[in-house]
This record gives sequence, structure tokens and C-alpha cells, in this order.
Amino acid sequence: MKQTILCCAALLIAPAPAFAKSTSVYLRAPSDPRAITVRGVGDGRADDSAALQSAIDAAAAGGHGGVVFLPSGRYRISRTILVRSAVRIFGVGATRPVILLGDNSAGFGSGVAAMVSFTGEDQYRVGRAPIAPPTSVPFDPATFDATSSTFYSTLSNVDFEIGRGNAGAVAVRFRVAQHGYLRHIDFHLGSGLAGIYQAGNEAENLRFYGGRYGILTEKTSPAWQFTLIDSEFDGQRDAAIREHEVDLTLVNVAIKNTPVGIEIDRGYSDSLWGKDVRLENVSQAGVLISNEKNVFTQIGFDNAVAANTPVFARFRESGKTVNAPGRAYRVADFSYGLKLPGLGAIGEYATDVKIAPLGRLPARRAAAIRALPPVRDWANAHDLGVKGDDETDDTAALQRAVDTHRVVYLPMGRYRLTDTLRLRPDSVLIALHPSLTHLYLPDETPAFTGVGSAKALLQSAKGGNAIVSGLGLWTGGVNPRATALLWKAGEASMVNDVKIQGGGGTVLTKGSPIGLNDAKARQDGQHPSIWVTDGGGGTFAALWSPNTLASAGFYVSDTKTPGHVYELSAEHHYRAEIVLDNVENWEFLAPQTEQEVRDGVNAVSTEFRNSRNILFANYHGYRVTRTIKPMDAAVKLYNSSDIRFRNVHVNAESGFASCDDKGCGTYTRASKFPFENAIKDMTSGQEIREREFARFDFTSSPARTALPVTPGVEKLADGFYSIAGAAVDAKGKLYFIDRQFQRIHGWSEKEGLTILADAPLDPVNLAIDRSGDLLVLSSAGHDASVYSIDPAHPRDVRVIAPTASKPRSGAATALPVNVWANGEFADRIDPKTYQYPPLSEFFTRGLGEPKPREYVSPDGSLVLPAFRVWNQGPDDHQGWRWSDTLDAYGLVTAKPGERVWLTNASENRTYSGLVGASGTVTDLKVVADRGGESVARDAAGNLYVANGQVFVYAADGTLPRRIDVPERPLQLIIGGADQRTLFILTHHTLYATGI
Repeated sequence: MKQTILCCAALLIAPAPAFAKSTSVYLRAPSDPRAITVRGVGDGRADDSAALQSAIDAAAAGGHGGVVFLPSGRYRISRTILVRSAVRIFGVGATRPVILLGDNSAGFGSGVAAMVSFTGEDQYRVGRAPIAPPTSVPFDPATFDATSSTFYSTLSNVDFEIGRGNAGAVAVRFRVAQHGYLRHIDFHLGSGLAGIYQAGNEAENLRFYGGRYGILTEKTSPAWQFTLIDSEFDGQRDAAIREHEVDLTLVNVAIKNTPVGIEIDRGYSDSLWGKDVRLENVSQAGVLISNEKNVFTQIGFDNAVAANTPVFARFRESGKTVNAPGRAYRVADFSYGLKLPGLGAIGEYATDVKIAPLGRLPARRAAAIRALPPVRDWANAHDLGVKGDDETDDTAALQRAVDTHRVVYLPMGRYRLTDTLRLRPDSVLIALHPSLTHLYLPDETPAFTGVGSAKALLQSAKGGNAIVSGLGLWTGGVNPRATALLWKAGEASMVNDVKIQGGGGTVLTKGSPIGLNDAKARQDGQHPSIWVTDGGGGTFAALWSPNTLASAGFYVSDTKTPGHVYELSAEHHYRAEIVLDNVENWEFLAPQTEQEVRDGVNAVSTEFRNSRNILFANYHGYRVTRTIKPMDAAVKLYNSSDIRFRNVHVNAESGFASCDDKGCGTYTRASKFPFENAIKDMTSGQEIREREFARFDFTSSPARTALPVTPGVEKLADGFYSIAGAAVDAKGKLYFIDRQFQRIHGWSEKEGLTILADAPLDPVNLAIDRSGDLLVLSSAGHDASVYSIDPAHPRDVRVIAPTASKPRSGAATALPVNVWANGEFADRIDPKTYQYPPLSEFFTRGLGEPKPREYVSPDGSLVLPAFRVWNQGPDDHQGWRWSDTLDAYGLVTAKPGERVWLTNASENRTYSGLVGASGTVTDLKVVADRGGESVARDAAGNLYVANGQVFVYAADGTLPRRIDVPERPLQLIIGGADQRTLFILTHHTLYATGI
């Protein structure tokens, strides 16, 4: 094998090939009176920085973004160009315009320095930029970085060139959210560091030549997936892509003439999925996998081909490899990570590979994304009598334009319709900004009111190859029969860059006076926003469907026509985000769902009904951190089979950058209410409790049987909304909180279930001092509150004010049993070494920081460190507050100098640490390879870890047994009269078992 590697590596020494120039996608600018055109010199010598920035700022001046046209030319810059929120830049002309960085440009020779940086807004209304992008030249502390609310920002049909002596240069800093994209760009990187730094959302038809890396990135700003389609890399010095946690999804991507194809950073994970990936002359590894045996490491490929690539996959820590079976070969299927053998099962790490030699590489597949017709073929709707002025009824004029012209272009505007707009089988409907170009229904449009079957705002013909691109659709606040897009077109059709208005990022005007919060606007009161049915199929890319008024965001029914869905965001619906009913032969790559605290607490992420032969890969099922209601499963299956799940991520944590009187920073918080389970088969009643895994094939529903329960697990009480925050007293009596009803319960074998207190004081977590009094952490108040009650006199509430931390001899310290800390959403790369700190550093750093204040129990025997509290939302009872102690399922106690056991859910590992002064925990050591909601330790040194079931680790670290519970265990705590009872709290039920 060494000889083979040396042989193949030698192929890389040949001179770099001459690169063919890509053709311009927009050979001329479409007519749009609201667009801004850059007025620069464009000769490659004059400094055009000011001209570029001026045009972008002019487009952004209204506060809602705009469109900028950049004519053909060579635009030299000397500083970072800032792309404001929702500004879309399109190169236009016979040749693609080029943004050029000259040789040895000041500020770009080291570190990380962006030629173009996508910026954001004051997301949390804090009045200043929490973390200004450190990559701007010159640095400006007042610049807001792009965030999870930076929507619609794009750059298309513009190339980049980096001259000599710019080792820190990156072409684009691209940390954006939904409907941001990069398309049709060649990156000639030369001496530069990377083409894209901090990737976001979606990209198509990119070509990277040279540079140290093509893409260098961490997690996207909203922590959604990043999807790259129809792109290629050639001649990178270190790796084509270097990344972690970006949830990289590749479709038809070619990588050649580089040491490593995709490198995942040391100590970090990613959910990586590649379809039709092509590797040529990749000398060291097609993919370099790190952080083995971690649930967040999920790697999969579907139909990859390679030539002169001796090692397809290399595992960094173990040194294991998946080697080439010949000079050319095909990897029909590859999967590494936690693999589930069936419903109800717990996963084990596995590598599945189907690899076979080829005589030669096949030709590269056709593009996954169809090209739009040339601009010369675009019939401008304004020239055809369509107004788009937010007042005129454009129904008849726009229908006439579609009937008489195959390709219709809609300049920015709001186009009022009062009946369905029907496309031809070959129609192409194009706009360039889905936030500022809408088709919409006025509220209470007669044809869409009353009771009846769904009626579409926009409808395709059955069959055919229609295209809809760059458009927003809004069905109004009160139109109960409306569906925004009814799609019956064939497999060759496409819907791309389409936004369903009515949720985040929606800009409403006088044409729709009824707002989403109006009493007449019924939540869940319309048909699905996007409905593919009656044999419909095709390609659906970069879609955002967040309208709370609709019953679902993306609904597919009654079709066997293949469908390909790339980077779908379906959010904020009351019942289901994605529904498949009687569907076959579809794939969803990088689908993402989100349930908000008000509009979605009862929703499931995805429902499969009567469907089969479906692939779901790089799937995110997310509930917002503010959620306070349990939900049983993200995905529900009804009478379905052959559903292939790859790289599943079900979560409820988020990161944000904010400022307060203590300073600015980036923070991560986790909710107690993610979906309890990833998948539930409603036919059999079986479920998948693993929420992070790489591979599960659902073949068909098994016979309905009772869920397995370990003998000895006893139900003590049930009927709760959601319980947690438990503690036991010296006699082993259990106390716990049902937060929704503000109740503190007690339970003992002698008394059974009791209610100790139900005062409206927002209790969250309990600890018990030496005197037997309860120390209660409450979410009330700006920085949370703490009070103490005597169980004998529970109405006597003693408020405890925080005091300065100091040594307290013999006092125990109460600490959160579970913590989520991974330092995400900040630029963590070292600008000198280009390395990242160990992932565990953020966990250890947070626990190791002294807490300047503390709450002390009345008898002085118990100390609760005052962990920092972050606020979001109004500063009243409706605001949301987070801290490590408020987020935890419970508290654990130990005296300084003793060890404590807790879990880091962001790593899915359990640690022990040494308790020190002022609430510090140091000398952290991994003691179990699972870590979830909580951990308890008995007198013999056995650890009980709640992570889907209860995993029991012996004192030597082995895993001799597991305790299966009827519901997902959340908090574990040992008590009982003899301290031999393991209490198991689930959301709705209290269980116990002997230990």
C-alpha cells in the first residue's frame, strides 16, 4: 500500500492545468427599476472598493435589502466589501465580472482576511455588535456578523482572483441563514487561504482552483446544514474542504489534485453526506474522519467514484483506513457512525462499505440543478402589462403573460392575485429576490374562502418540466382554502430559491393588512404551503416554508415520480412540518425543521404515511431552546416501509451572540425539551430513542408488542406534565418539581405521592441542605431567584440574596448535573496556526471559571453558585432566561475537594471533576462514553447514565448492563430509606428500581 500511495502522489507534481473560464450566466441585466448597478472602473487597476460598497449600501438603504447588478469587468479591491442583509449581487454581462485582490495587499498577508464578508443585523436588539467579524480589513468593531436571522443575502455569477502574497485571504465569509446562497462562481485562489470561510445554507456551481483550502468552515450561523451542489475543487494545497460541525451535504461534487478531499478537524465531528462525489488524484485520503466513537460523527456516501485515490477513508485517531480496491473504483454505499439494527434498539458504532473496482471512471453525471434560460429569453412581466404595484389585480395580465410566453421574469414588486395562476407544462417563472418579489392573495379573497378543497395560488400543469425560481408566495392571513404552490410537474421540473411568506423574514405591506397575530388569522387554518401531488416530482432546492397559518410546510402525496429535495427548511407549523402520504422514490438531503415555542409545541417534524423507498439524509429535527412542552417523537411512521435514515440529528440547543452589562460573547444553551425520541412507528408502537445516529433502515412495522422493560422497574406515579429538578433528603425522601404547574412534590414509600408546595414562584431545581430545608432555584426575576422552604412549613418562603463567593468550611456545592458547552458560533480558529482548540476546552473552561456570587442556605451547609444568566425576549414573565443551572435536569452536590459526576451533552460524554472554590470544577476526566440528560453514582462506584435508557457503568468503566424504562429517562437520583433506590424521572412518570 505504501508503494501505491507514493506512486499516486507523484501524479500531483505535474504542472497545474490551464483553467477554462466559466461562461456568464446572466449575459445582460434584466430590466428592474428598483435594482442598483455598480458604477466602478472595472479595469483591474483602479481601486473599486468604494464603488462596490456604495452600491450595496444603496440597495440596503430601505432596511429590507435589494438587488445589485455588477457589470462585466475586473474590480480590484483593497478592503473588505460588506454585503448587507438581504442584498443580492448578480454579475451581468458577456463575461463574468471578477473581484480581484492584487499582489501583497495590505491586511491580507496573514490571519484570516475576507475579500467579501456577509454581514448581519442587531439580532437581539442589544445596541452593539456582540462579536464583530475578525476577518474584516480594516477591522471595525461596529460591524455585525451575519447571524441566524440573516436571510436572502446572495452572490451569483461573480468570480474571484487572489494575487501573490496574500496568505490570509479568503474570498467570501459566508455565515448566513435561509435563502442565502453562492452560485456560479470561480475561485482562483492562488496564494490565498480559502475560497469560502464560514459557510452557510446553500451553494451551486462553484469551482475552486488552488489555495490552501477550497472551503474552510465551522458550524453555520443557525446550525443548519450547508449544501454544496454541482461544484468542483482542483489543486488545493492541503485539502479541498476542511470543516467541522457544518453538516456538509454534497451533491455532484468533484475533487481532484489535492492531498485530502474532505478533512474533519482533529477532535471534532460532522454529519457529512455525499451523493455522486468524484475523487481524482487525491493522494492521502478522500475523507479524513475525526472524533471516532462519538454520536455526532456521522459520515455517509452514496455512489462515490474515485481514481488514483489510494485511501477512500482514513480514521484519524485509530489510523484505520478504507483502501482502494484498484486504481479506479466505486463506493456504492459508505456509512460510519452509530448504527441501529432496528426499532427499540440501542446503536453501536459500525463501518458499512460497498466498494468495488472499476475499469475506468464513468463520465460525470449531469448537473443536479437545471440551468435557467438565458436572459434574452426572459419576457419582462412589466412589458406585458403586469404592474406588481401592490394595488392592481394582476391576475388576468400575469396569466396572459404565462400563456403567451414560456419564460416570464418578474421584477421586484408585489403582484396581487385573486385567482390561481396556472403554469404551462414548460413554463419558467423567474424572480431574483423572494423577499421583495411576491405573488400574493389579499385577505379574504372570495375564491379562497369558505369550506372546500385546496385551491392554489400558483399551480403547475401535470407533467412537463416547469421551473419556478427566486420567488416569494404569500397566501394572506385569511384564505382558508389556499395552498401556496400546488405542484404536479414531472421529474425534470424544478422549484428553486422559493420562499413561502408568513413566517420569519416576511415583509408585509398594505396589500395584506391582516397580520399573523390578528384574531382573524387562524393558525393551522390553511392547506399545506407546498403541496406536490398527483404524480408530481422533480427537484426542489433551497426552499423555506415557515408559514404558521398552513397545516404543513412541505406536503407530498400520491406520487411515484422521483423527487429530489436539497436544503429544505420547513418550520413553525402547528401539526407537521413535512408530510409524505402515499409516496415512493423520493430523497430528502439536508431537510431541516424547527418548532417555535408558540407555533409548534404540538407539531411533529415529519410524518410518513403509506410510503416507501424514501431516503432521509443529513436530517435535522430541531425544537427551539425556549420550548417548555414535551413532545414524544420527531418522526412518526404510519404503515410505511423501506425508509432509509442517514445522519440523523434531533436537538434543542442553540447558540447566540449577545451583550449585557457583563460584556459580550457567544453562548450556547440547551433546552430540556427536544423531541424525546427520534422516530416512532405508530403502527407497532416501537420507537428509536437514540437522537444522534448515522444509519437506520426501517423495513416494515413489526408486530405490536409491549416495550421491553427491565424487571424491577416500578411505576410510582404518573400524569405529570414534565418533572425534573429532584433532590433527596437525608432519609432518602424524594422531592421534585412539575414546572408547568409550579408544584413541588414529595414521594416516599411510606407517604406515596404528596404535594409540598404550589406557590406561583417558578421553581426549576432543588437541593437540600443539612437541616433538611429545600433550596429552590427559580426562573423568576431578571437573573433568576433562589429561596428556601422548610418542608414542615412550606408556605414560609425565605428569599436568599446572592452574596460574594468565599470559602465556607464543610459546605457542599450544588452544580448542574448536565451541561451543554461547545463554544459554537465564534471564530475559533487560531489566526497564526489555523488550528482549533480541543472541543472539550469550552466545557472545561466554563466549569473552571469561578463564580463571583453564590446563594447560601440558611444553615450555611449548602452553596449554589450564581451561574451567569442570559436573557432573551422581554424583561418580564414572558422573557426567557438561561443558565447552566436553569437548563439542567437537576443538581448534584459535593464538597470542595471531592469529586462530582456530570454529563456534557454537547459531546455525549460523562465526566468526573474535582469541586473547588467558588463553584469551580477542575481535573475533568471522561468516565463514560455516553452522556445525556443526567448521571447518578452509587456507593459502590457504579454510574447510572440517562441517555435513551439507563446505562450502568461499573467502577472500572465497563458497561455490564442496561436498565430499560417504558419512557425516556431524564433525571436519575439515588435515594430511598436504605439509599438503594434509583429514582428515574421521565417527563410524565416517576419510576424506581432497586440497585
